[in-house]
Amino acid sequence: MKRHVSTIVVFTTLLATSLIGPRSVLADTERRGTSVLTGVVLGPNDKPVARAAITYQSSSGNAPHVVRTDAHGRFTITKLPADNYDLRASAKGIFSEWEKNLTIHKGETRSVTLRLIYARQMPKNAVAASNVK
Repeated sequence: MKRHVSTIVVFTTLLATSLIGPRSVLADTERRGTSVLTGVVLGPNDKPVARAAITYQSSSGNAPHVVRTDAHGRFTITKLPADNYDLRASAKGIFSEWEKNLTIHKGETRSVTLRLIYARQMPKNAVAASNVK
């Protein structure tokens, strides 16, 4: 009898795992998305900036993420859900202005150019906003 109960418990566990497993993989794929954001970061001299950091987050305020540019100043962010995004580049203490509410649709590949500028070149309201914590 104990052996029969053990067999039923094992069978039930395997069945539950097989039914729940694919749903969580599907949910993870839907959360990640199918959209792509590519771009280039240019320095104040209009040359590509290697190893620049691109900080991005959805406009709804999800946790920020960071990617880096390659040796040619290019970056690619894959598996994004359709949403509006805010992004900004930085390198060696120089920042770009925020690119706000960049809309990316499901399955879309979107490209953007971010230009690093010195603080004195930034509009006064951008400098003031960056100092607010």
